[in-house]
Amino acid sequence: MTVARITEISSVSPKSFEDAVVQGVARANKTLKNLKAAWVKDQEVTIDGGKITEYKVILKVTFVLTD
Repeated sequence: MTVARITEISSVSPKSFEDAVVQGVARANKTLKNLKAAWVKDQEVTIDGGKITEYKVILKVTFVLTD
């Protein structure tokens, strides 16, 4: 039997939403074992002086629990 847990993380990038996702998954993979999936729950940008300065994503990541 497999049991998985879903946890929520946020990640920020100055480049793009895609980069924020890649960075978030890479960082989660350093801490969580058996990472299996991730999906974007929400996206937002930070604006300064009329320009986008940061791309932020809220990710839900799934990892399988071990004994």
